[in-house]
Parts: sequence; C-alpha cells; structure tokens
Amino acid sequence: MKRHSPIVVHVLVLLGVTMLALGTAQAGEYGAPAPERQAELVRMVRQDCGSCHGMSFKGGLGPALLPDDLRDKPFESLVATVLDGRPGTPMPGWRPFMTEDEANWIVERLMHGFPSVHIEIGQGDR
Repeated sequence: MKRHSPIVVHVLVLLGVTMLALGTAQAGEYGAPAPERQAELVRMVRQDCGSCHGMSFKGGLGPALLPDDLRDKPFESLVATVLDGRPGTPMPGWRPFMTEDEANWIVERLMHGFPSVHIEIGQGDR
C-alpha cells in the first residue's frame, strides 16, 4: 500500500471536511450544537481527527486525545488548537468548518470521553 505524506493526508481531509461543511447548517450562535450537527461533528472527529490521532484517540501522528491525556491541558488552549491548528506541525485549523461553540463542544466531549460514531439523533453523546 502506498503511503502518502502528512501534507497530502491533511489536504485530502480538509477537502472532505469542506464538502461536509458545504452540506451542513451551523449550530446557533450560543450553546451546544443541534443534535443533527452533534452527530456530524462526532463523525468528523472520529474520522478526520482519528486519521492522525488514532481511530481510538490513543495517538498516532498526533498526540493522544483521551481524557487522561487532556486532563492537565487548559480548556481554552485546546479549543484554540482545534480552531487554529498548531503552526509548524501537521495540525490544521478547523475554524472554516465549525463555530467556536462547536469547538468548545468537541473539546468538552474529548475531555470526558468522546461518544461513538453511532450516537442517536436527539440523544446527545450518551
């Protein structure tokens, strides 16, 4: 199997997320995303973030994203990383594809154990 450079992988991921973002409505200005958007965000994180951080978030090209690994990290710093990436690393910014409220929701979920891809619409992240 041919291996692609991290830059090629990120370009492909960003193209996929762009297509997803074009077909989805953003959440309201404040608060948690609508249940349908939550399901989309869970899929995005599981697939796109998982491509570098490991499908079970135990780490890979990027560091682990499990609650124990994030416990001592400042919440605001994690949100900023999701939105703006990490210069000098392969971590891209996702601001074009989500709101700040959605990034807050994602980080909160990561810090408490991320839900499965198969969450039921309307059931949040149980």
